[in-house]
Amino acid sequence: MFPGDSQFQELLLNYSQETDSARRKKLEEKIWKSYGTENTVLVLDMSGFSLLTRKYGIIHYLSMIRRMQLTVEPIIASHEGKIIKFEADNCFAILPNPLLAVRAAITIQHAFYASNLLSADELDIRVAIGIDFGKVLIVNDRDMFGEAVNRACKLGEDVGNANDILITKEAMALIPKEAEITGRFIDISIGGLTIPAYSVFYKTE
Repeated sequence: MFPGDSQFQELLLNYSQETDSARRKKLEEKIWKSYGTENTVLVLDMSGFSLLTRKYGIIHYLSMIRRMQLTVEPIIASHEGKIIKFEADNCFAILPNPLLAVRAAITIQHAFYASNLLSADELDIRVAIGIDFGKVLIVNDRDMFGEAVNRACKLGEDVGNANDILITKEAMALIPKEAEITGRFIDISIGGLTIPAYSVFYKTE
């Protein structure tokens, strides 16, 4: 779960075994100081896994995942972002600010829209993208944890439909008005968690 970082594992274990609240607080502070950052989190989820796998087989869908990865990675990089990990048909990335994250998300949606015009219907790639901003623990540049990760996952994986870009209200508020990023407000409640968010408007043609 925490690849290649024994220090992080040890700190977590020490925290879980510490009975003194003051020392536990210091361990928590040390973890955040060593691994914490404020970042924009982007989580992408491919749509239609169960249906496509059942209809065409797992190799068909795995080939689509590989195409998704090759499309998304340079777009994230060109918007000053970094891929933290690809996991199954998901992408987890960080970007410097919500504006760059939304612009990357729109570029990703445009890229898949264009490629889908040229591919057979059964090879079309459609994705949902969730975005949030906040404190995040990044471990070994290969995994990340935090409320912003959880909320971006909820938006991208659990709530978003194909072609959606969903961003939390808090992250949307950090985008300058002159950027002219607009969206439809939605109040999401899932698993006891309420997430005020926006569905970003963008054009595909």
